[in-house]
Amino acid sequence: MCAQNSIKGNVTDQNQESLIFANVIVYQDKTDTAISAMATSEKGEYFFENIKAGSYRIEVSMLGYDTKISEIFSLSNTGSELVMNFVLQSEQLDEVLITYKKPIIKQTAEKLIVDIEKSEMINTNLQDVMKKVPGVIVTNGNINYGGQSNIKILINGKTTDYMDVASLLREMPADNIVRVELIQQPGAEYDAEGSGPIVNIILKKNVKLGTHGNIRSTIGYVDDLTYGTSASVASYRNKLNWQASAGYNRSSWREDLIISRQVLDETYDQTSISPFDPETYRLSGGVDYYVNNTNTIGINANRIQSLSDRITKNNTTVSNGNTSATLLTDNSYDRDRITYTFNPYYEYDDQKNKITLDFSYIDYMFKNENNLFQIEESPIEYNNQRYFQNADFEIFTYQGDYKRTQNDNFSWGLGAKYSQVNSDSDLQALTENDQGEFINNENQSNRFLIDESILAVYSKFNAKYNKWSFSGGLRWEESDTEGTSVTQNETRSRKISKLFPSLSLGREITEEIGVNVAYSYRIQRPSYSSLNSFVYYYDPFTFEEGNPNLKPAFTNSFRFNLTYEDQPFFSVSYGQTKDALFEIITQNDTSAETSRSVINLAENNNFTASLFGPLDFIKGLGGYTGIIVNYNEYTSERLTPALDLSQWSLTWYTSAEYQLPWDINSEISGYYSTGGLEGQIEYKWMAGVDVAVSKKFMNDRLKVSLEFEEILNRKFFGSINYDNVNATIVNDWPRQNIFLQLNYNFGSKFSKNKKRSNVSEEERDRIDDKN
Repeated sequence: MCAQNSIKGNVTDQNQESLIFANVIVYQDKTDTAISAMATSEKGEYFFENIKAGSYRIEVSMLGYDTKISEIFSLSNTGSELVMNFVLQSEQLDEVLITYKKPIIKQTAEKLIVDIEKSEMINTNLQDVMKKVPGVIVTNGNINYGGQSNIKILINGKTTDYMDVASLLREMPADNIVRVELIQQPGAEYDAEGSGPIVNIILKKNVKLGTHGNIRSTIGYVDDLTYGTSASVASYRNKLNWQASAGYNRSSWREDLIISRQVLDETYDQTSISPFDPETYRLSGGVDYYVNNTNTIGINANRIQSLSDRITKNNTTVSNGNTSATLLTDNSYDRDRITYTFNPYYEYDDQKNKITLDFSYIDYMFKNENNLFQIEESPIEYNNQRYFQNADFEIFTYQGDYKRTQNDNFSWGLGAKYSQVNSDSDLQALTENDQGEFINNENQSNRFLIDESILAVYSKFNAKYNKWSFSGGLRWEESDTEGTSVTQNETRSRKISKLFPSLSLGREITEEIGVNVAYSYRIQRPSYSSLNSFVYYYDPFTFEEGNPNLKPAFTNSFRFNLTYEDQPFFSVSYGQTKDALFEIITQNDTSAETSRSVINLAENNNFTASLFGPLDFIKGLGGYTGIIVNYNEYTSERLTPALDLSQWSLTWYTSAEYQLPWDINSEISGYYSTGGLEGQIEYKWMAGVDVAVSKKFMNDRLKVSLEFEEILNRKFFGSINYDNVNATIVNDWPRQNIFLQLNYNFGSKFSKNKKRSNVSEEERDRIDDKN
């Protein structure tokens, strides 16, 4: 049996001061094969254990110091301990003036990467960060890219704890984000769920030695006063790394909807004014324990609670040219959402082989009381309504991944994932009778249960040969879904077993120019709430209803990229979706009611071409600009009359950075779109401009940011003309907003390169309740 050896020592400078975070690497003999690596501790010490017998050399390096390489030495089978100390001499560096650090943008065959870790982040939240991603447009809490709004959001490869995109965009702090990945052609390692791009937000991991933290406060005006504060603390000592954070945020928002539509010979003018001030409480923590250089275990957990009370004032006027009548109602919402997540993991990584075992538990509880009451006398008959809806979603996910790095030119991996989702939604609908009593509305009340399991097995490899690169993957998913209406005593089952291939091919044309093509096949399952047969009223004449008959949609997606110095330059993409999930608006001329429901369309075709260019050619200016041309088409012979919607659109976007005098950093972002399709709605031109400035104080520990958001006052104007629906729509939300943020960092500034990648999850994205 071979005994194991160990190597230890100290790293100091010429003044015998210990050097923290010096890189120490053990190489095998004269080769470039690294056996092990680490960073020195707070005392400048390093220690390698379990080193087999053989010949080695050690390399020690640190920024600002010369690199030291030891002579080749041998270790025998005696199990000895070798002590080697190193003294690094400081280098005389030329003075470097950094005026502004901008985000790094990189285009690969599968995704667009915006690295903002070392950029001077001015912005305050995720919504502002998303505006740094070329081609992404954010309006009223909605994300659009190349004419596609069906975008899935992940956080560290996992779906967000928030259940609606608008809350996530407004409430996630920007300074927590390392980079944003816009995954246009997801590979086999990602869930096959979705038909549009994936946005993966990579958060900062604690890699600083010692104890450090952050305190952040924000105040602003968005139709009303908005404010929030948060604090985080983290510690990395020896083998233990822990971090904890807490935050409170009181947002302010407003959603106004004005609809004018024809019902036979009458005109219905409906106005809904809905201001609200949601509150969010966040608490999270995590522990990582580095057992040795190759094994890591850890646990992460968090709790998020969102409270949202609002009263929507509805005004409906019915006129026929000679007479008119008005109905006024108040629609009050009282919502409480609580999300718990628990995520233990294990990771083995020896540079060549990487094994990750991951478990995730999510419990999402939703309570809602909704009252739709008439507030004044009206000739229009109306019965007051009351709704109680409680929902509980439990998601269990187990995942294991293995990756093998053969060399710089070839790697491969495989993995498996199993998810179990249990949901219980209970809607109690009550209608007021002539005696003022609220009685059960049997046509609307319903308790709906969903049990779903998804098993996935996948593999992927990456290869490079000379100027060529290739990536291929295959994912198999089997899903078994059972939906039960307890009230109606009815159960429906659906089982799907499919293979989902993905591949990409790239080539370097010159040192600067490269091309790549990619293909992926994906599935979009109906959201859990859309499968519910609930009926939910927004105002007396507008409601939403579920559709238990929905089936998944399948998408073939193709993309071509032309890059310049690895940055996006020109791209063309095409996606074809069969049985596309489509939100249709219908009208009942007898009751004058309009309803929104999701259906399966025959087909959706989407074509996009984009052109991108950096702004560096202008002295002192950083950033980019570009245009996107999009064609969107929806067709269905299943509907009567047949549906055939199509629209071309052109979007210009830009994001620019400039350093003003007195070390003040400034940013401006903007867009202009000629219009497009939002489902059935054909909307007119839109535009937006944001401006922000920031400056650092107190040895760069305090950053003060001021942002002016949505400077242009342009509303959403749309129209619907299909079958008997003839309507115009105006949607309005707060603009010309202002935010002031103070961000103070304290503690250690020493870094240690230790990180873990997270596995992905799809299921929570399908719980699409709105705030």
